[in-house]
Amino acid sequence: MINARTMAAAEAILFSMGKAMPVEELTEALKLEENEIDEVLDKLVAQYESEERGLTLLRLEDKVQICAKPAFYQDLIRVIKKPKTYELTEILMETLAIVAYRQPVTRLDIERIRGVNCDYAVNQLVEFGLICEKGRLDAPGRPLLFGTTDEFLRHFGISSVEEMPTFGREELEAFRQEAVREAGEEPGDASGEEDDTTVF
Repeated sequence: MINARTMAAAEAILFSMGKAMPVEELTEALKLEENEIDEVLDKLVAQYESEERGLTLLRLEDKVQICAKPAFYQDLIRVIKKPKTYELTEILMETLAIVAYRQPVTRLDIERIRGVNCDYAVNQLVEFGLICEKGRLDAPGRPLLFGTTDEFLRHFGISSVEEMPTFGREELEAFRQEAVREAGEEPGDASGEEDDTTVF
């Protein structure tokens, strides 16, 4: 049975971290078993949801974080420096979708799918903290691999990339056609090779 002190200790640790913490580390810090840490986190979620609390508990893949509820962001802005905001244009969203569904993925893979240079889009998404380097591909030149971040999960309100919606052929073909238009070509002028966007 989880006691009140364990609950308070978990809350104190997560609050003090100020960022997403691996569940495994929290389990070790509290000297709990796997089933016990799940009980602690479930109880914290219930507390934050059932009471008029300004905090919420986020599950991000294998990490967990305490943060302010989105409903209170405007109140926070009044007393702290306004957080950095960014606009996800259609180009950035298309590039982000490719990274999210194909990760880990190289710049060349992204450009092959979109049909246009992706340096600007990738650099912007890295700057926004939505994607990051995930290592290098074991291939000539050892190109960088990119994948999504915890900030990506927070931004889209999901706990795991497995919660992302699936796309059909029509949506994927729309991505390809938009990329061709962006490159200043007519849709029919693209390379004769069939695009393999269906492997998202």
